[in-house]
Amino acid sequence: MRRFDWVLYLAVLGVVLWSLYAQDRHADAPEAPPSVLESDGPMLPPPSPLDEQVLVHVNEPKDGIGTAFAINTKGQWVTARHVVDGCDSVGLLVAPGQYVPVETVTVDPAHDLALLSTGRSPNPVRLDLGSPLKVGTEGYHVGYPQGRPGEVATRLMARSKLITRGRRDGSEPILAWAEVGRTRGLEGTLGGISGGPVFDHNGRVRGVVVAESPRRGRIYTAAPDSVEAFLTSLGVSAEDGPADEFDDTTYGPSSDSARRRLQVVKVACKVQP
Repeated sequence: MRRFDWVLYLAVLGVVLWSLYAQDRHADAPEAPPSVLESDGPMLPPPSPLDEQVLVHVNEPKDGIGTAFAINTKGQWVTARHVVDGCDSVGLLVAPGQYVPVETVTVDPAHDLALLSTGRSPNPVRLDLGSPLKVGTEGYHVGYPQGRPGEVATRLMARSKLITRGRRDGSEPILAWAEVGRTRGLEGTLGGISGGPVFDHNGRVRGVVVAESPRRGRIYTAAPDSVEAFLTSLGVSAEDGPADEFDDTTYGPSSDSARRRLQVVKVACKVQP
């Protein structure tokens, strides 16, 4: 074979190998967020029949891990309904190996939300469920993904609708956030962060994590007005606790502070066999 043929052969082989390895390296990478997600974007529009629909199948209860956050000093915590619905016992992790039993669990019949009562909670978060949201608003989701402390940085994309099927059928408005960063070493599913809060850059909680799409790099939270309506229906009053500012360089330490102050805790669900 002539020298030119060898050069051509090697060039073609190099292109093939590069394309194969490049595709494999990015096979599990989430979709990039739209370039329009700037923090000073347009106001989030009202719900629409054209909003994206997210289908979730609700299975039978089983042992699992989730996240909750304190909303006052009376021992009242908010989490996602699917984290605790159907559990025979629920506990909150307050120290290594030490769980406080949850006395009562109250679920929202219309939304993926639940209220837990333990009698006391030292440091509540600061809720902000009424301020307008803009497309591109920073969001910092804090909790226990995969059962370990972790957090995800996002930008608000749009409204969506959560469709549940299986053990519970229903639909509810939610918000879609595009992932832009996460705890170093945290890969794949974020299971366990459900029920956790999404903080804005001022350290105020703007919603509750209810679903995820790791392949697309999306996290979904209950709409703020859904959370507010649920708490109002129960006559629950929120209190303001300490808060740290969040940004893309400090959201790790700020998240650690929220967990250390027991504003955000791990939830353990136990189901009798």
